Amino acid sequence: MIPAQAGLVSLRAQRFVFASSTLSSKLTRTMTTKVHTIAQTGFGTGTNELYDRARPSYQTECLSYIRQVSKSTEPLSIVEIGAGTGIFTRALLAHSEWATSIGTLRAIEPSDGMRDVWTKTVNDNRSSIVKGTFDNTGVEDGWADLIIIAQAFHWCPDYGKASAEFGRILKKDGAVVFIWNLEDRDGAGWVAQLRDRIEAHEKGTPQFRLGLWRKTFSTPEYTSLFHPQEEEEWAYHLLANEQIVTDRAQSKSYIAVLPPDEKAKVMEDVKGILERGDGRVWINKEEGAYQYPYKTYIVVSRKK
Repeated sequence: MIPAQAGLVSLRAQRFVFASSTLSSKLTRTMTTKVHTIAQTGFGTGTNELYDRARPSYQTECLSYIRQVSKSTEPLSIVEIGAGTGIFTRALLAHSEWATSIGTLRAIEPSDGMRDVWTKTVNDNRSSIVKGTFDNTGVEDGWADLIIIAQAFHWCPDYGKASAEFGRILKKDGAVVFIWNLEDRDGAGWVAQLRDRIEAHEKGTPQFRLGLWRKTFSTPEYTSLFHPQEEEEWAYHLLANEQIVTDRAQSKSYIAVLPPDEKAKVMEDVKGILERGDGRVWINKEEGAYQYPYKTYIVVSRKK
């Protein structure tokens, strides 16, 4: 089987910087955040091993970019919120440019099942994981050089409270890094068809592609505490085969919660899309290996 976290084929990057206004706001530590019902169920116990196996890791170039966000030469204090099963954590800890850059990494994750997989798969004495949410991390005031949120912030239910919590735990000149991987629907016809088929089941969930998370940058809490965000985008190809694509589709929270018969119909349709293979670029046809177009998006918010 081809690994789900296979290598980079091509890369490009663009930067966009958006301006936002500045307002003042009072910080709060009150915990009111609740985890979205679909996230609770779709990422609940019993789904996490598939998630960890099926989801892609993070590109070397993207991790290098994040290292440049902090100019400190000292080992960094990092908070990773929504750490999930540890896919990003493991990639960061294993990256050559981060080898001597991490002092302590404190992972925060609300899902019991995901924390369990994280604990089993992350083996590094610089790191630990506890239960928490975007607006209640349990981290001390001014402790973190960096907050990193990988593949998670679109689930945040209160952008203002989260921004206040980020501002509270960051050091002066610290930063928040948001990062997402997403299948590139513009990269091949079959990817567009795949996404259309599975995204029909989102049922109003706040998926990354909808951009609801961008409301963060106009909240009073954000504009009083952070500079306008900086954005980067990378396009590349991963290696894929039918098993990787179908497993990854089933790892989506809104697919995981479907009744068995409905999920089976979705998977049947997905396999039909893959059989047609519109726009597919083969890497090794005999082995069933082909390119999986992807994009990674990074948003950086620097504390004032």
